[in-house]
Amino acid sequence: MAGMRFNGTIPILAAVFLLLAAPHARAQDPPQESTSKPASPPNDMKPKSPAKQKKDSATQNAPDQPTWDPLRAEKDLEVGQFYMKRGDLDAAIDRFQDATTAKPGYAIPFRYLGEAQEKKGLKRQAIKSYQRYLDLYPHAEDGDKIKKKIAKLYKEVGKEKKN
Repeated sequence: MAGMRFNGTIPILAAVFLLLAAPHARAQDPPQESTSKPASPPNDMKPKSPAKQKKDSATQNAPDQPTWDPLRAEKDLEVGQFYMKRGDLDAAIDRFQDATTAKPGYAIPFRYLGEAQEKKGLKRQAIKSYQRYLDLYPHAEDGDKIKKKIAKLYKEVGKEKKN
C-alpha cells in the first residue's frame, strides 16, 4: 500500500518540475547571430586627436553622466579636500570645478575652489570663485573673511600690474 501512495505523486512532481523548468530552459538558448555588421560609434564617441582633447573632466568625458548630480558634487568636494591636504592643488581644483558643474547653485565648492586657486597663485580666478561664493551665499558666516581675502587679492593683482 505504501508503494502505491508514492506511485501517484512521482508523476505529479515530475509534471510540476517540467512546468517550472520549461520557461528557464529557453533562457539558455544561444543568442541569434546578426548578419549585419555592428553599428559604428557616434562621432562624439570616437577618439579625438591629442591636440583636440580637452582637460579631463567627469562631465565632459562621460556623456551619460547627468550634469546636475548633488551626490557626485558632495563626493567631488570630499575628494578635492583630500587632494588639498595632500598638496595636489591641480587635482583639487579639477574636483572642485567638477563639483560646481554637478551642482551649480551650491556655494561651498566655489569657496574651496577659491582657496585652491589662491594657494596655487591663480589670483584672478580665486577672486572670481570667492565672489561667486558670496553671490550664492550672501549671508555666509565667513563672508567678512572672504571679503577680506578678495580685497587682499585685488591689491596683489594691482601690484602685479604696476610691475
